[in-house]
Amino acid sequence: MRKRVTIALAGNANVGKSVIFNYLTGLHQHIGNWPGKTVERAEGTLHFKGYTIDIIDLPGIYSFSTYSLEETIARRYIVTEKPDVVINVIDASILERNLFLTLQLMELETPMVIALNQMDMAKKKGIEIDVKRLEDLLGIPVVPTIAIKGIGIFQLLEKAIEVIERKVSVRPSEIRYGKEVEERIIRLAEALRNIHSPYPPRYLAIKLLEGDEEIEKEISRENPKVVALARRLARELEEIHGHDRSTIITSERYMVASRIANDVQKITTPMKPSMGELLHSITTHRILGYPIMIFSLFSMFYLTFTLGNLLSEILSEYLYGLEPLLISLLGKGIIERLIWGGIIEGIIAGVTIAIPYIAPFYLILYLLEDSGYISRIAFLMDNIMHKMGLHGKAFIPLMLGYGCNVPACLGCRIMETTRERILATFVTTLVPCAARSVIIFGLVGRFLGIEWALSLYILNITIIFVLGRLAFKILPGEPTALIMEMPDYRAPHLKTVLKQTWFRLLEFIKIAFPLIIAGSFMIKLAELLGLLRVIADFLSPVTTLWLGLPAISGIMLIFGVLRKELMLIMLATAFGTTDFASVLNPVQMLVFTIVAMFYIPCIATIAALVKELGWKGALIITTVEIIFAIMLGGVTQRILTLVFGLTK
Repeated sequence: MRKRVTIALAGNANVGKSVIFNYLTGLHQHIGNWPGKTVERAEGTLHFKGYTIDIIDLPGIYSFSTYSLEETIARRYIVTEKPDVVINVIDASILERNLFLTLQLMELETPMVIALNQMDMAKKKGIEIDVKRLEDLLGIPVVPTIAIKGIGIFQLLEKAIEVIERKVSVRPSEIRYGKEVEERIIRLAEALRNIHSPYPPRYLAIKLLEGDEEIEKEISRENPKVVALARRLARELEEIHGHDRSTIITSERYMVASRIANDVQKITTPMKPSMGELLHSITTHRILGYPIMIFSLFSMFYLTFTLGNLLSEILSEYLYGLEPLLISLLGKGIIERLIWGGIIEGIIAGVTIAIPYIAPFYLILYLLEDSGYISRIAFLMDNIMHKMGLHGKAFIPLMLGYGCNVPACLGCRIMETTRERILATFVTTLVPCAARSVIIFGLVGRFLGIEWALSLYILNITIIFVLGRLAFKILPGEPTALIMEMPDYRAPHLKTVLKQTWFRLLEFIKIAFPLIIAGSFMIKLAELLGLLRVIADFLSPVTTLWLGLPAISGIMLIFGVLRKELMLIMLATAFGTTDFASVLNPVQMLVFTIVAMFYIPCIATIAALVKELGWKGALIITTVEIIFAIMLGGVTQRILTLVFGLTK
């Protein structure tokens, strides 16, 4: 009988954690959410030396503070779930920075193995690391790896099993801080000996001195006197050092990390500038960087459009050719209309309209992200984002928004202040996600041309900037400076990129297709029962009189709340064709798409807004966007009709 064990992967972002996870688990993995949370949870299984091993890929974090949900989740999982071993993945080329988290893992006294990853990058930078010396100083097994090439992964897993079987002694060294801090840690740890907590006393003492709110609440329930003592001791440290308590502990950790790094690594003459370093210089250049960025983003959307159109035409021609076969099997009548028009046509519309554009978009986005270029775009966009009261880091969730607004909204947690998070979340919901891009490419791009589709993206960016600027005036304050890690350029790990794309596509299929099928069936049933006209007439003052759209479009606005691409898919179902040029004129196509771009966020995004900003914030943003989209659509309809004369 196989034994079952759990291994957790912990480490900073961009250290190769996901590559190791994918290498170990292969296809035996799935992506979900942590219970009750909106943060993704990746877990998988493998069989190795008689063990069934569950691998948990913890969120990429830099600390075990409680400033972000990811940090809280990672800490609680390690402490409460108690994995059999934690593999701490660290980047050998920036050892000191990564050891900051390693020291905190050691303070948690969890069984641990270190994967000293990206050894090839360290070598290119002229960094040599004495692995044995690092092991001795930390008291933890260290395995050098180059995950992207699969080097050292087998040895890493072997070492993890040896730790689980206690064949290797793991005795993390007790990290000693400066005299004043250490004296107070010892005193507090002694006072915490009889406290019932899943955390070790020394760890609790350090976190209380640091001012960790979650730990303070936990301890105050059992012994508020200890918390009062910790605050008094922290004030003493603040008087001695002249800094706040959190800064003092952070500085102490970095001093220890620096001391260890300097002891184990030797800097030799680095190799001549690599291709990655040359690329970094060019793509972050204050003049050359911008045309490269514009060309990259243009290419991204052009490729998505070109590949999407090609796939869409091939699939449409094949799948719609099945209709005569079905009619011959079912015969003409209500059952045939419900099955073909209410179910199969909905599935075909989803396959031919949505998937052809979503798949290449995610593939290209993940290639750019895995290469390290997304961070360079954030750097270049810093000055522009400051005009909206944000900094360049906010451009990262904005870019994610082109894939999906939900992770983009959640990604706004990287912003340092509440004001910046609100601003970033608001502008992120205006970004046309992959679902809205389906409408842009599948309707405007396909029937009016790529130049019109790209014009809508330019319009969208302009409006985002204007509304962001207005929101900045309503929420005054100064943006903080841009401080972020810029990972080295590297060749994208194709296997990881393909898996990320597949998981996103699978997620879309699981969530969207039940809604597509249900929505198509409801529309066809409502049509057969004569209800569509009633609903369409009720909404006609908005759809027909103001927006100049066919009355049936009002039904699509309702389905747009569920998922944006449903607006186009249900339109195809309602008209019984995907040849939209035969049922809509160019003005109507543009107006319909503009409303879809800015109209109410989908229900999943609204849920993310509630999670991040509360019901009030979500309601305000949703209401503003509904009113703005309808007003903009009506104004656009009149301008296009009167000025450009775009009629059928």
